[in-house]
Amino acid sequence: MNQVEIGKFIAACRREKDLTQVQLAEKLGITDRAVSKWETGKSLPDSSIMLELSGILGITVNELLSGKKIGREDYEKKADENLIELKRKDENNMVKNVIIFIVFSAVLLIGIFVCCICDAAVTGGLTWSLIPVSSIIFAWVTFFPVTVAGKQGIAGSLAFLSISVFPYLYVLGNIIKVKEIFSVGAAISVISVVYLWLVFFTFKGLKTRKLAAGGITFLLSVPLMLLINITLSKMILEPVIDVWDILSAFILLILAAIFFVCDYARKHKGGK
Repeated sequence: MNQVEIGKFIAACRREKDLTQVQLAEKLGITDRAVSKWETGKSLPDSSIMLELSGILGITVNELLSGKKIGREDYEKKADENLIELKRKDENNMVKNVIIFIVFSAVLLIGIFVCCICDAAVTGGLTWSLIPVSSIIFAWVTFFPVTVAGKQGIAGSLAFLSISVFPYLYVLGNIIKVKEIFSVGAAISVISVVYLWLVFFTFKGLKTRKLAAGGITFLLSVPLMLLINITLSKMILEPVIDVWDILSAFILLILAAIFFVCDYARKHKGGK
């Protein structure tokens, strides 16, 4: 499959249907930047939307992957070639994900060994090294779905984080022998995990408007900061708000406004 030829074919079919890149993106629930990447040959449409894309453009998936209209006599031959190419692409992606996972795991494992060796050499046993080791294991468990599945693994990583953060805090509290680590950490973690899920669903619901999703994320950060401060003030007598919190909230609101303005400008600018 020639990505450049496929991109030119998609662009030609889109224009035949009198659609802009933005309009096509909205129909597919993706960003217009993704459409632009297809048409410039930088990437191919994801297999999950190829059938819908072909239907919108009035072509077959086989023609989409071939980058041109196909006559009846060549249809079966092209179909076989495209299936083989897609299978090869999936295998390559799987190999790439496995390599990333192995490298990621190896780096973390080396970190564990280095901490344990240094600790044993200095103290004659495992003392302070248990803190970074437990943190490294926590990080490995959390990012495991992302390293294996890429963007599709984000939800899995959030699920692992939501479940594993509390055992991690409990273990960390016992290692350091400070009970407040679990109680305070658990309270802050609940607020933070809810915030992360809200951000995840915001971006998922606004697939074609990443800038708007970014603006909402910055807006949500303001009540997040306030909730964390209120929680800390009740548990460890920290002030609810200070000058740095006011400054941070002001900066977050400015960033949110910038993202919303950019989203508005892009939405009304249209596409090619």
